[in-house]
Amino acid sequence: MSQTYELKAEARERVGKGSAREIRRNGKVPAVIYGDKQPPVSITLSYKEIFQRIHGGSFLTTVATIDVDGKKIRVLPKDFQLEPVRDFVYHVDFLRVGKNTMVNVAIPVHFVNEDEAPGLKRGGVLNVVRHEVEFNCPANAIPDAIEIDLTGRDIGDSIHISAVTLPEGVHPVIHDRDFTIATIAGSSAMKPEPEEGEEAGAEEEAEEETETEE
Repeated sequence: MSQTYELKAEARERVGKGSAREIRRNGKVPAVIYGDKQPPVSITLSYKEIFQRIHGGSFLTTVATIDVDGKKIRVLPKDFQLEPVRDFVYHVDFLRVGKNTMVNVAIPVHFVNEDEAPGLKRGGVLNVVRHEVEFNCPANAIPDAIEIDLTGRDIGDSIHISAVTLPEGVHPVIHDRDFTIATIAGSSAMKPEPEEGEEAGAEEEAEEETETEE
């Protein structure tokens, strides 16, 4: 799980397009905190600070604490809007999280032990079908990534979600089918496997050449 962090914010009473434009002109970002069966709270954030968090990675999968005029609220960023032309941070939505809050998040997939996959050693290609998978998990225990071990994987193998060891409490949102995450496919650069008898024949030929030289 990514390390949590804290953001300073100010509560805002005025809402609407006019108020949001004024906030942006003052170098800040309008945002809202909602959820956990409590009324939404409209806030403003430092543009520089929220920009760095968004572009620093793992923004939507890391629980944060927002200090709103001295009141601290634990949240999970759920969405953010960027101005389409200048890539300017326009607005941020935060979900208030409690002790038992469950959330749906897209978690990246990482592959390990590629050197231990016979299919890749022979020139096969790892075809990643899903670079991220959406999971339902506790808000306080969101994994940074899901690891898939490629040890022993060969040409033609498909890796399905059922073959992946998941952390406790983490479940795929798609649960009605055993979907594919990756496959190992052949390629033109593959090293051909010797057919049965070829290795023995090569050894006999080498022995004959040695005897002839002698």
